Amino acid sequence: MTTARPRRISVIGAASCDAATAAQARRLGALLAGRGWEVVCGGGGGVMAAACQGAREAGGRTIGILPGNDPGAANPYVDVPIATGLGIARNVLVVLNGEAAVAVAGGAGTLSEIGLALKLGRPVAAIGYYGCLPGVRAVANPEEAAEAVAALLDGS
Repeated sequence: MTTARPRRISVIGAASCDAATAAQARRLGALLAGRGWEVVCGGGGGVMAAACQGAREAGGRTIGILPGNDPGAANPYVDVPIATGLGIARNVLVVLNGEAAVAVAGGAGTLSEIGLALKLGRPVAAIGYYGCLPGVRAVANPEEAAEAVAALLDGS
């Protein structure tokens, strides 16, 4: 007997962010969960915590792939913490475990995850400045991001 598994979407972004960026990430998490998709992230604070919070509030499930050895280091909105002990090398696991990725702000770590996602053939949408990168779908807000992910996964 086969059971259909929910789709997983990686949300990547800043480990610390301002209130406006957190609000966008929280809304994004809620929209993804509202479509029945699980949210995969790096399990930390900032965009990751906000996206997980939004997903949880919408009844979704969250997965945090942590850089360290302690599953207890995950933000409080992670349902399934996965300790890797890999440091930043865990970024490949964050994007590998989503069928697509959405970037919300961020720095070099987010940029590395975008590059890894593209290299692995994962579609990427970005709210904000990373939308200018070749191969990345630029979106203006969380609603457009959820729609873009749906279209990218359907091949549109």
